[in-house]
Amino acid sequence: MNSKRMSRYIAPLVALLLLATGGVSFAAPRHGANLPTATYEVTIYNLTGGQPFSPPVLATHSRAVDVFTVGAQASEGIKEIAENGNNAVLVPALNSNPRVLEVVEGNAPLVPAANPGGTPFSNSTTLTIHANLQARFLSAAFMLICTNDGFSGVDAVRLPPFVGSSSVIYSNGYDAGTEVNTEDFADIVPPCQGLIGVTSDDSGAGMSNPALAEGGNIVHHPGVAGGNDLLSELHGWDDPVAKIVITRVN
Repeated sequence: MNSKRMSRYIAPLVALLLLATGGVSFAAPRHGANLPTATYEVTIYNLTGGQPFSPPVLATHSRAVDVFTVGAQASEGIKEIAENGNNAVLVPALNSNPRVLEVVEGNAPLVPAANPGGTPFSNSTTLTIHANLQARFLSAAFMLICTNDGFSGVDAVRLPPFVGSSSVIYSNGYDAGTEVNTEDFADIVPPCQGLIGVTSDDSGAGMSNPALAEGGNIVHHPGVAGGNDLLSELHGWDDPVAKIVITRVN
């Protein structure tokens, strides 16, 4: 890659440090730790036309674990993902839950297949995670990066039971109800601009702004209204936003 092309990626890649923790995180197996484990591959596809995703968080757990519920308030972990692409609150919360078997994180954003920002990232990722008879459910969460508090994922879907069997789930866009949707780059995480191939005078914000706190519940996201820095025809989407394929591989 020549120096000119490399320089295009420096800013987005540095900014992505706010989003990615740089690898995979495993919880110490606790829930049914004496039981045999099954291995699953989970592939997440970005189906949007212009909305990148933050590195996803996956967890296997018992049915009693609730990562998020539409119509209820977002946990602090979901709030941090939805507003800041920050996995560092949800991951330890899941790891400390005795009903969670394993937690896995992605290490790169997922861009739309059209690759509007010209970034070197893919529109899909495949992560490996383990489950057992007492932890037969999967949850996932990731940010819709070019939004104020948009996210997507699944909550407590049952894992396919047989080797070679797969489940396909389509996930919608959700609004965490924690931050007003200003659609202003000044209020959106810095990696947004680099990932969609634009620049502005607003550097963005990687932390929550109390002045924009909303105090609502999780709802289906209304989409991008446009009229500020975000444009509905470029950064909007039609549900579903993601395709999640879960396959048992052993």
